[in-house]
Amino acid sequence: MTLDEALAECPVVAIVRGIRPDEVVDHAQALHEAGVRGVEVPLNSPEPIESIRRLAEAFGDRMVTGAGTVLHADRVDEVAKAGGRIIVSPNTSTEVIRRAVALKLDPAPGFATATEAFVAIEAGARHLKLFPAVTYGPVHLKQLKAVLPPEAVVWAVGGVGAEDMAAWWAAGARAFGLGGELYRAGQSVAETAEKAKRVIEAMRNRD
Repeated sequence: MTLDEALAECPVVAIVRGIRPDEVVDHAQALHEAGVRGVEVPLNSPEPIESIRRLAEAFGDRMVTGAGTVLHADRVDEVAKAGGRIIVSPNTSTEVIRRAVALKLDPAPGFATATEAFVAIEAGARHLKLFPAVTYGPVHLKQLKAVLPPEAVVWAVGGVGAEDMAAWWAAGARAFGLGGELYRAGQSVAETAEKAKRVIEAMRNRD
């Protein structure tokens, strides 16, 4: 499953910051059953590369998985070797973007301004993560969409909740990276399932 295919099925990527390798597959299964098709393991989680490896083995083409908080190009290689497919960053690093593209992975660099967006696009990114989205708001994105190329897929990430999805979708966001709205370190699998159900319902009612 490619990132585009995953987002076409469900435009939500779960950010499971703080998750451990021994629990990641169970939580991802709960997310998958709810309809989520993308999981991002931030690299500041415990043993993140091992978690990514287990996700890739367990879900194969049923989900697209990878890393978040990717700040350096050498970490891209680690994620690729573990079977990860997506490289998500909080910033616009052309080195990270180009390394991901070279390895045929999908980078989703963070941006806030038109300048950062076009730097990322020029480096090879098609997915752009507006971060932190809550700081800028849907009106900011709506203005940016007027100048961004139509093939650019903007994610709203950071402070976005189920109740905000409709406004962001109307402004032009076509993906959502959700962290605490779906997962917080230490919560049960049942909690993950319940949160995912609520988010997916909101996503389906976004129009």
